[in-house]
Amino acid sequence: MTAARGAGRPLLALAGGMALVVLAALAFTLLTARPSSGGTPGTDSPDAGFARDMAIHHQQAVEMSLIVRDRTDDEDVRSLAYDVINTQANQRGMLLGWLDVWRLPKSSSEPPMGWMAHDMGYSPHDGSLMPGMATNAELRRLGAAEGKAAAVLYLQLLTAHHKGGVEMAAAAADLARTDQVRRLAAGMVEGQEAEIRLMADMLAARGASPNP
Repeated sequence: MTAARGAGRPLLALAGGMALVVLAALAFTLLTARPSSGGTPGTDSPDAGFARDMAIHHQQAVEMSLIVRDRTDDEDVRSLAYDVINTQANQRGMLLGWLDVWRLPKSSSEPPMGWMAHDMGYSPHDGSLMPGMATNAELRRLGAAEGKAAAVLYLQLLTAHHKGGVEMAAAAADLARTDQVRRLAAGMVEGQEAEIRLMADMLAARGASPNP
């Protein structure tokens, strides 16, 4: 996949400029991340639980996007992967930064998504800790695939990943008590639902279904 790696160099060149924007946005967000009322969120609050869980969820989306970037020459898929890397890495930094500002641990012994108002009924397995997350076996398949097969599998796995993320973000938009968390969560719902629709069109154009 030498051509794919060469094509990725212009994308990587843009990362330097993007990094300055990300750092500026993160700094502003951290400075304004104090709760609007009622004090700092506790370690068992929906705000903290969402920050921890979505940081983990986002990290896998970034990982999948980094994998596919070097496995396919499909420029539309590579462009989507680049957007996911930048957007979700930025948001992950905000989530972990809030935990620092609140002086809360970044990990918890509680089950994932236990902060939500209802039981998700999801049993973690093979590295998939929350709904929508790919399993270790699926990540290995993605890492071994090439060309169109890699592009299609990425779109399928990311579609499922986004659906799980939307459900979690929608809950945080309702349950969180800090304005900043509610706004970010609502923005995630809007953004990821738009990408789900985009990926459905991309899969159809490649003669594939949404399911891996």
